[in-house]
This record gives sequence, C-alpha cells and structure tokens, in this order.
Amino acid sequence: MTQFLTLGIKASMWCGKHLKMTLMSIQESQEEEHSSLFFQLLLDMLRFAAASFSALAKHPVSDDKVSMDIVENFILELLNLTKISISEIKRIQTAGSEALKVIRIGIEAAIKLCEVYSESVNWEISNGKPMNVENPNNDDHVINITKCMIEKVSDIGVLAANDGGSSVAILNVSWKGVVTLLQIGKGRLALKVNVADIIVTLLLLVTEPLRCAAETWSSSLKDTISVTEAKRILVPVKFYLINAVKICSLYPCQAFMVYRKIILCVVIITTFKIGLSNDIFLRTACEVITELLEQTSFDLFKSLLNSDELKVEQKLEILDWLFTDKGEFNSSPSCPSITGCSLSSVSKVFLVGCEDMSKARTLLIGQLISFLNFLRYSVELNEDVKVGIARKLGWCLDIIVDEDVYSSILVLQFPVLYGVGKTTELVWHSLFSSVLHAFKTFIIAVSSSIAWGELESFLLENFFHPHFICSEIIMDLWCFMLRYSEAGVGNCIIDKLCSLLKLLASSESVLLPNSSLRKMARSICILLSTGAQSLVDQVYMSVVGDGRYQLSSITCLALFMEGFPLNLLSEKMKNAATRRFITGFFDFVETFDEKSTIACSSGLFGFPVFALSASLQSLKVGLSSTDASALKFLVLVIRSYKFSMDEAIKDHYRKLLSEMLGIISTMNHLYRCGEIEEVILELESLFISGPVATDTLLYKCKPDLALFMAGLSHMDMSERDESPKNCAVWELYHMLLKEQHWAFAHLAITAFGYFAARTNCNQLWRFVPQDAALSYDLISGKEADTDRFMSELKTFLGKEMALLTITPSSQQLELLEQEGMELKEIVRKFSNSINAEAVACQSMDVDSEKQSNRKRKLPDGISRGVELLHSGLKIIGDGLSEWQLNQFESTELHEIFLTHFSCLKDAVTHFVGLARTS
Repeated sequence: MTQFLTLGIKASMWCGKHLKMTLMSIQESQEEEHSSLFFQLLLDMLRFAAASFSALAKHPVSDDKVSMDIVENFILELLNLTKISISEIKRIQTAGSEALKVIRIGIEAAIKLCEVYSESVNWEISNGKPMNVENPNNDDHVINITKCMIEKVSDIGVLAANDGGSSVAILNVSWKGVVTLLQIGKGRLALKVNVADIIVTLLLLVTEPLRCAAETWSSSLKDTISVTEAKRILVPVKFYLINAVKICSLYPCQAFMVYRKIILCVVIITTFKIGLSNDIFLRTACEVITELLEQTSFDLFKSLLNSDELKVEQKLEILDWLFTDKGEFNSSPSCPSITGCSLSSVSKVFLVGCEDMSKARTLLIGQLISFLNFLRYSVELNEDVKVGIARKLGWCLDIIVDEDVYSSILVLQFPVLYGVGKTTELVWHSLFSSVLHAFKTFIIAVSSSIAWGELESFLLENFFHPHFICSEIIMDLWCFMLRYSEAGVGNCIIDKLCSLLKLLASSESVLLPNSSLRKMARSICILLSTGAQSLVDQVYMSVVGDGRYQLSSITCLALFMEGFPLNLLSEKMKNAATRRFITGFFDFVETFDEKSTIACSSGLFGFPVFALSASLQSLKVGLSSTDASALKFLVLVIRSYKFSMDEAIKDHYRKLLSEMLGIISTMNHLYRCGEIEEVILELESLFISGPVATDTLLYKCKPDLALFMAGLSHMDMSERDESPKNCAVWELYHMLLKEQHWAFAHLAITAFGYFAARTNCNQLWRFVPQDAALSYDLISGKEADTDRFMSELKTFLGKEMALLTITPSSQQLELLEQEGMELKEIVRKFSNSINAEAVACQSMDVDSEKQSNRKRKLPDGISRGVELLHSGLKIIGDGLSEWQLNQFESTELHEIFLTHFSCLKDAVTHFVGLARTS
C-alpha cells in the first residue's frame, strides 16, 4: 500500500507542475489535443484522490512511522493539487465543471477520513497537556493530518470565495468542512492550528464584498438597488459570518487574541448600514443588510462575551475597547463623520485599521448603533456582561451629545429588526426612538439581575443631565419605570423625590427657572403625568398638607409653575384646590398695598397670583364675569411699578405685572368689561409714553404683554372711533411689531396672527407700523414696506398650519437643512472671531494677567469681622442642634430659625471665601 501511495504522491506532484505548464502553452500555441488529454488526466487524478481518501477511511490508522509519513505526504500533495486546480478552474476549458464536482467529492471524502481517524484518538487534555494513551504516535499522526486538512481546506475556501460565486458548492463544502474538523479536535487541536488566522480570514471575506459594493454603488447609482441584487452580495457575507461565529464559539480563547479585528468588522458592517440608509436608492439594500447580518453580527460578539472559557477581565477589556472613553476620542485627530455623508465617503470606513478605530470619527455612529444592539439583545447576555454594559451607559450619553451625533439624533432613520424567528418585523425608526427603545429593553432585561444596581446609579447620577436631549432620555426612562413598576416601588421613588424637593426649597430659588428646586419640581411633574392618579394625590397632600406654611408654599409654587398635573387629582381634591386658588387670589387682591409689599419682600410675595397663574395650565379656573377686581388689581400694579423708587419692590411689581397679564389673557370675558380700557391706557403709558418707557427691565414683561394683546381680539372695537383706547392698542402693537430680536419678533407675529384671525376689525394696517421688523427686505435690511409685512404674515401663518402635518415634505426638510447649514456657518465664523479676539487680548495684556493674580491685603477690621462671623455661625449651629433635641413643641419656630440660619450660613461662607482669596 505504501508503494501505491508513493506513486500517488509523484503523480500528484507531476500533475500540479504540468498544469501550470499546460496553461502557459495554451496562451502561446494551439496544442488542443495535448491540453485536452492532460485535462482528462488531471480529472482522473482528482477522481483518484477522492477514491483514495475513501479507501484510507476503510482501513485502520497505521502504526508504522514510515507509513504514517507517506500517508501524510500523500494527503498533503493531493490537497495541494486540489488547491491549484481550484485557483485555475476557469482556464480548464470544458473539464472545469466536471472538475468542480470531483473536487467537491474529494473534499467531502477527505473530511470524512479525518472524522474516521479521529475516533481512534483520545482528545482529552489534562492540565494543558494531552492525557497518556497507549499509542501517542498514532495521535500525533491523526492531529497532523487534521491540521493539514484544516489549513488546505480553508485555503480552498478562500480561493472559491474569490472566484466570484461560480464555485458555490466548493465554497459551501470547504468552510463547513473547516468547522467540522475544528469541532472534532477539541482542546488539543488548538495547540496545533492557528485558529485566530482562520477567523481573521473569514472577517476579510466579510468586509471585502461590502467594500466592493460601496465603491460600485457610489460610482454608478441611478436606480434603486433591488432585493435580488442586494442578496446576491450579502448572502455569502452572512455565510462567512455564520462560520466565524461557529469557530469563535468553539475556540473563544483563540478568538480573544483577535477580538479587535472582530469588533472592527462588526462596527464596519453597522456603519456601512447607516451609510446605506442615507440614500433613497439604497434603502432596500439597507433593509436586506439588517435582515441578514444584524443578528449574526451580534452573535459574533456573543460568542466571546458569553463564553465560560474567558475571564470576566477579558470580557470587560472587550467592552472597554469597543466603547472607548469620550476623553480618548476627543484627543484623536479630526476625521469626518459618517452622518449625512455620501456612499463614496462611507467606503472610507473599510480603510480604518484596529489601531485607528478608537480615533476614527467615521465609525462613531457605528459604535453607537452597536451599543444599542447590546442593549436590545441584552437578555441573551450573561450576568457579568450585563454589569459591564450597565457601566457603559454613561459612554452612550457622551456620544449622543457629540456634535455629529447630536445633529442627527432626530433626523437619522435606519431599519431596526423586532421580534424573533418568523415573527420578526422590520421597522424604520429615528436614532432617538431607537435609543429610547434600547434603553427600555435593557431596563427589563436587568430588572432582576445584579446589573440593576449599576443601572439605578446611572439613572440617579444623570437625573439633572445638562444636555436637554440626554435629560429627555433619562426622564423618559424614569417615567417608564414608574409606569410599569409595582405600586410600592413608584411610591418609594416619589416619596424620596419629594423629600429632596423640600430640602431644596428656598424663597430665592423658587422664581429662578434653572434652579435646582425648579428642576426637581419639573422632574416630579413629568413623572406624575405618566404615573397613577394616586401618586398625584399623594404628592399634593404631602406638599400642601405640610405643617410648615412657608416651606409648603415654596414647594407648591415650584410644582405649580412647572406644570403640576392638577387635572389628574381626584375630583374632591381638584375642587378644593380650585377654591383655594381663587380664594387666595381675591384675598391677596383685596389686601394689596405698598405697605404689604414692603413688609413681605421675600420671593414668596404674591404667591396667590403665581399659584393661580400656574394652575391655569391644568385646571379650568375662571374668575367671575361680574367681578372685575382682577383688572383693577392690574391697574394698581402698573401704577405701583411706575411710581416705586425701591428696586427690590419694583422687581416684585414687575413679576406681578407679568403674571397678571398672563392670567387675563386666558379669560376672554374680561376683555368685554369696561375696566379693560383703563388697563390698556395704563399699559400704553407704561410701555410707550410714560416716564418708565425706557426701563430696560420691562422687556421681561413683553412675552406676557404679547399674550394679553392677542386676547384683544375678543374686545369690541370700532374702526371709525379714534378713541384713546384704540390709539393705545395701535401703539402697543406698533411697539411689539417693531421688536427685531428673533424671539420677540416670533411672539409678536404670533399674537398679531391670533388677533387678526379673530377680530372684527378689517383695517389691520392701522395695527402695523411702517417700520415693522418683518417689513424690511432681507437683502439690504433698509427698505421697509407694509405689503411685505402682510406677505410675511401670510407665510408665517402658513408655516403654523404646516406644523400640524405628521410627515414633513421634502421641501420642508430641504429648507431646514439649508437653514441649519447657514446657522452652523454663522456659529463657526462667530467662534473664529471670538478666538481671534481672545488671542489678541492675551498677547496685549501680559502685565494685567500678573496684576490680576496678585493678592490684595484686606483691612484688619474686615478679616477680624469675618473670623467672628465664622465663630458665631458655629455657636448658633450648636444651639439649634441642642434646641432640636430638647424642644419638641416648637417645631415650626425651629424650622423658621433653621431656614434663616441656612441663608446666613451661605452668606458667611461666601465672605470667608472672599477673605481667603484676597
């Protein structure tokens, strides 16, 4: 038998050598008879190889060392001949198709031979070494054959892949054969075969077709890519991915050696998908890549992260490298983002190497989508991986606020696969919707796992996230938890938030929209709007029923101003709240005078007015049509503001003025009262002709003034009558429409549009000044025309109606994109000018910098006084603590002292800080 195999070795070597010579001679001469005879001989040799493999499988493994070497060389040479034949299959003329069939049979026989031989080997490993067996040489012989078979069959698989798809049968049998051979080897085979190289080879076979598709489609794309065309390219890619997943699952430790290449491959696929979604002609291809590759790509991650053979530290290393910290990312060189790029730009992602991945902005969106896939499929991950993902949630928010991602968070749409198996559904979602869905899925997945603590910490740490998009995401997640959690969990969350709200309560911060108190109140109101009705009643009773009047008033006002859902209260509480607001308002109006203002100069002054104004958002609170005391009160506030000399008191009047204008604007019947004329005349005197018309603080009242002016459409006006009232209305509208600040211009045109649509006046030109802000032409900004204003008003009202449409038109999107680009360019120029001025100032003021850093010595009296204040503060604090321990009856008085002590402590601390830095 050895002689027979030796002859086969020589014949195989001869065929391989003469195959190359024959192919060269075909190009140089026309020796058809010689070439046809040789190709027939080659075909017979390939049949001989297949028959020989089958014959060897029927005989036991040889124990003779010489015979073993001959068998190994025989198999090696026949596989080499097979490999050469596959590489030249297209040039083997008429014998090519028959040769492919014979080669497939030969590969199958060779793989079967290895499977039969493997049954005689003990593949177990003890302490990293093979276990003792009776015949170790026999084991080495089988391992060498299997190793050779894996290497050669994988090479054949690469050649078949590069053949353009004509050798599908060979491609299928070769890579399935590689997986089969690796399955039988267990741990001992990993010591002989470089599995990592095989995985890298498969990854290259995955990315290469995608790169070619990107280049082809970007250079000549005129029609929509069909499903058939997309599947022709992507089905083989899925085949390579599936085999890579199987091999990584079998050999996770070897796969870990190339985990960066694995990660890069998956991120490139995801980024390529996003690039396809940007083009209308490629949306079908984008859907196909989602259906075929999304789950399989994630399985590639899962094969590593769910493996019991990898340590937790190794899994966390994978996550750390995939989701690079934002600090490292910002330090990288500038690189264009994938968002909004053409497909030709997307092809650049295939040029990114592992060493550049953490720095490439091109892959940023792909990394984010990959993270969202981790969240969506987190139910399939092990507990230690869930913990690692939970610790990376902050990374996700950091990426979202990046300028390229943030700019596309609402407009970027891509397909997402929902469901499992035959119930899967492909849905196009915006990036923002996908983020919310992924986070909510993760909340459900970790609700009963050890990762819950990390998730809870993340939600608490980002409760007041400074970026509004992230704040919206976090609050939506809190609402989701509150809506679907058990009642006890929701009650506990709300109780803790209310306790924190009371700790933050202070009269100074209640009227500051961005204070911690108002932010907390805003968050509580959002949560209550999605929770159960019992929670709303619970919070209302907790705040209103608090025995400390001042504290409850502050927290009530903060909640009401942030939209506390009073309409969700139980009917009994709702009626009681309504009566309380109206009664408190009229009591305040009746007792209002300058003395009461001076006596109560804190931020709580005018609480009933603020409470009524805030409650109008959710309760249908109305004032009596026969009681015009609200209008009289407004007149009194206006006059008090005009004649007040104290700036602090004047500021209180200004706040009351704004609130009252807002209150009256919601009550149409008050515009038909006789007292409304006096209000209009007083407003005209205050804002236009009065001594305080130039008061710069009055601009804070103009938004509410615009609301009030819009309500004048419910007032009867005679166009022939040029009474002082009508003239005052015209003048007030003239003032508002002259405002050139974009925000005020928007408010003014909105108010006038509401007025124009409902008033009985036809001569609207009387209300519009010749120099209205929207009357100027856009080019020079100097020429004003009333007709132009009316045209702009019509356009504005048209846009307001367009906002009611659900799906924006292409023209609207183009206009928004154009405006966005112009705004971005303005910001860029503005930033450059600021930087230039900063550099100039820095280069000129060298000595002033030194001077500003030089400390100035304070007088001894000030320093000594600060020390005494600090010491006295400590003594007062000790006294309050002792009082709290010994006096149980005077809790309210103690709270008052504690509130004033807190304010005193802040002031003294500020003094101490100034003294130390001077």
